[in-house]
Amino acid sequence: MMNQPVFRFAPSPNGHLHLGHAYSALLNQKIARESGGKLLLRIEDIDTTRCTPELESQMLQDLEWIGFEWDEAPRRQSQHFGEYRDYLEKLDKMDLIYPATMSRSEIKKFITSYEDQDKSWPRDPDGSPIYPGKERDFDTQSREEILQSAQPYALRFNTQKALKLYSERLSWHETNGLKTEQVFAHPNNWGDVILARKDTPTSYHLCCVIDDAIQDITNVVRGKDLYEATSIHVLLQKILVLPAPLYHHHKLIVDDKNQKLSKSKKHKSLKELRASGFTANDVLELLNLSDQKAL
Repeated sequence: MMNQPVFRFAPSPNGHLHLGHAYSALLNQKIARESGGKLLLRIEDIDTTRCTPELESQMLQDLEWIGFEWDEAPRRQSQHFGEYRDYLEKLDKMDLIYPATMSRSEIKKFITSYEDQDKSWPRDPDGSPIYPGKERDFDTQSREEILQSAQPYALRFNTQKALKLYSERLSWHETNGLKTEQVFAHPNNWGDVILARKDTPTSYHLCCVIDDAIQDITNVVRGKDLYEATSIHVLLQKILVLPAPLYHHHKLIVDDKNQKLSKSKKHKSLKELRASGFTANDVLELLNLSDQKAL
């Protein structure tokens, strides 16, 4: 089919799926089917310690239980580290990444000392302090010493330098029902994000834009908690000469305290709901997807 839209649902098997995941998966499926599109499953398992075969097996069972059906064999990110490394090398040749050694505790200490002087340190859209970037201007020899040492490091994106390569304002297209609007991107709000670590040649930001390009994704449907991160993604797409999909950031499923559901906060999982007697139809009724329109 010519110009067939392609969607993807990309969960991570680092814990059990909950109703928020079910909503996103089934909304992707609903929109894909209504638009005659293809629906893909991507397994985001770059964290090879927390992502286990047992959790992946449970995740697939949960998806099948709620009626989620994908059209091709899943893409597992852990099987494509070589591809991500190739893109990292491209960024390295452009001098857009640098090894950064500050640990979380060191960052916290630095920020605390700064703010003790009645000054405010900038935070990213998620509320985390912007990385100080002390190694950003290190010379080649100093960077190489970090890379060859035994100490842990992250490879961070020199966002300001990347932005200087373009004179036009970066933006993406956000869709919602029949309406599509241009949204201007603000990558600087994130500072120098992590694109890889010493022991892992990628990060969420890097591999999601690479995978979207490799899988010919035309429509990204995901939660509003990733809306702001799109600014970094469109900058990476521009730098790496990758196609930009349409985006739709849907509402989040929240608990009775209006907090989004989270694996880390131990919100009730799909596995637990099924064990307590819930049926797949109960889940569908609870999520009320019928009022969601196709893009």
